Amino acid sequence: MSESEKHHRRIRSFVRRQGRMTEAQQRALDELWSKYGLEPGDGLLNLDEVFGRSAPRVLEIGFGMGDSLAEMALVDPENDYIGIEVHRPGVGNLMAKLNDQGSENVRLFCHDAIEILATRIADESLDRVLLFFPDPWHKRRHNKRRIVQGPFIDAIRKKLKPGGIFHMATDWEDYAVWMMKEMNQTEGFENVAGPGLYSERPAYRPVTKFERRGHRLGHGIWDLLFKRN
Repeated sequence: MSESEKHHRRIRSFVRRQGRMTEAQQRALDELWSKYGLEPGDGLLNLDEVFGRSAPRVLEIGFGMGDSLAEMALVDPENDYIGIEVHRPGVGNLMAKLNDQGSENVRLFCHDAIEILATRIADESLDRVLLFFPDPWHKRRHNKRRIVQGPFIDAIRKKLKPGGIFHMATDWEDYAVWMMKEMNQTEGFENVAGPGLYSERPAYRPVTKFERRGHRLGHGIWDLLFKRN
């Protein structure tokens, strides 16, 4: 089997549910892509050139509709943010939010995060990687689709600077346990909260509408912060 065939047979952690694209979202994609968009490709990004400065770099994988990323970019303008999301309506929605609030410190990919990590993000270039509320693939037969597994964790470790943080959050206890187990089985990280412990939500992670709804329904939230050592 060729490397190309192996690549296409990789089990993906997402399903492309494009949903309905609103006129505003499509207009944002059309008009703001040149301002905020980044293209997939084979060359590593020079992030100083992309952002026109040297600053702490934060990558969010799977930002959904972009509410949290927009808020973080507004509250922490000293950081540069890169977002990766496969669903075009979410990318368009976030671009519109960023433009409305005047944020210049965000760039976005509309593509598979695994491919972007491999081809566009240089090793030891990120200060923090965020993975908030990924698809839990809660049915046992679908667990193999969960993104937090050894090869993915290894890829994140390579992209983080020494001392950089990989921050995960989920509202599925079973997935939180899964994440903890996978992180403990993968070398190169230290649990910030201590062995086997979950972290308090850091102030920089916004509480989303989705999360507030979960609290009302009695759902727990688990944050895991691991430092590259």
